[in-house]
Amino acid sequence: MMKSPWTTKKLGDKEYFEILESGVEKFEGEKEYLSTSSIEGNKIIIPECKITYQKRPSRANMQPRLNSVWFARMINTIKVYSFTETNKEEIDKYILSTGFAGILCNPEKVDPRYLEKIFLSKWFNDLKDSLASDKAIQKSLNNDDIANLEIPLPPLPIQQKIVKILDTIQLAVEIQEKIIEKTKELKKSLMNLLFHYGLAGLRVKELASSRVGELTSSEIKKLGLRLKKTEIGEIPEDWEVVRLGEVIEIFDSKRIPLSEKERQNMKGSYPYCGANGVIDYINDYIFDGEYVLLAEDGGYWGPFEESSYIMKGKFWVNNHAHIFRALKDKAINFYLMSILNYLNLNDYIGGATRGKLNQSIMRNIKIPLPPLSEQQEIAEILQTIDQKIEIEKKKKELYEELFKTMLNKIMSQEIDVNLLNY
Repeated sequence: MMKSPWTTKKLGDKEYFEILESGVEKFEGEKEYLSTSSIEGNKIIIPECKITYQKRPSRANMQPRLNSVWFARMINTIKVYSFTETNKEEIDKYILSTGFAGILCNPEKVDPRYLEKIFLSKWFNDLKDSLASDKAIQKSLNNDDIANLEIPLPPLPIQQKIVKILDTIQLAVEIQEKIIEKTKELKKSLMNLLFHYGLAGLRVKELASSRVGELTSSEIKKLGLRLKKTEIGEIPEDWEVVRLGEVIEIFDSKRIPLSEKERQNMKGSYPYCGANGVIDYINDYIFDGEYVLLAEDGGYWGPFEESSYIMKGKFWVNNHAHIFRALKDKAINFYLMSILNYLNLNDYIGGATRGKLNQSIMRNIKIPLPPLSEQQEIAEILQTIDQKIEIEKKKKELYEELFKTMLNKIMSQEIDVNLLNY
């Protein structure tokens, strides 16, 4: 039987909480500014910029405090960060945006890590969104709104137990992230060796290390590699340097005659593709088969960026991606996709990062091209690594979903925390 409901407290209850006002203490030197775009979920992705007290954006005006928890005021936005004993050294490192609301906890009655979990929950964010004021340009909570938010507050030992349960799941997510990152680093090492030295490069013992670089002359000699100098660097003697246009056929994407709003409202059966993947599903298609899509816009072009990807089956492509496929007697789609993701394509548009890769430029991209049989083997090796990455990503997604489910069931008291062993 479910125990009696927990008590609830308003965030404006000063016995438990303090809503922090804007304003920062004068400081010397530089600090890092956390805008709302700096946070994803409850993690810092990248600070907006470095600031000084005198020279800082007007919104860089919220002071971190020990035992404070921060959430983004805007609707439809889940961004949370806390300052506790575990990361108290960060208090002097960061200044936050006024786009965050800061809640200072009375640590004798509220575990700030518990409050962080509350702010991450669907229950809280649905409540936040329903109360957000539309007085601002973007709907958001003001301090009066926040003061009236009422949250479940069990006894401190129960709060701490909830934190331990949920932190265990989050730790599993972080482990998966590290596995994914390590596997991506391995893929970079493999690509660097395969696209310089072919399959023989895999016999180097140092491949097992974290090194990403070219082979030494002694390693080349030991392997018996026969290399030749070309305009794109040394490659195996039996490889060619070709222009991309020599080994592919290019197709017209026939621009889709729908506005972005119309596309968003459509529910369909076929993938609608853009510069970096599927962005929608619609009720019509142009292409049927296996094709390579290459981003036309800058920002995706490497090195080691996913500037291109493969689509199979029936789909439509918008005007932000080139679509082509390999000539069967000359190249393999997956090899071409991989080499394009390996190269820094910005070099072909004069180093600009937001330029356009038109068809003429695309056709003239120079690539190393091994014999078809070796292309196939290289493709199979990299596909194996990609499959490993996808498996680990799915595991991470499962843990993330478990976290959300447990969080929401605990907060709605569908699960009796006292019955959970930890």
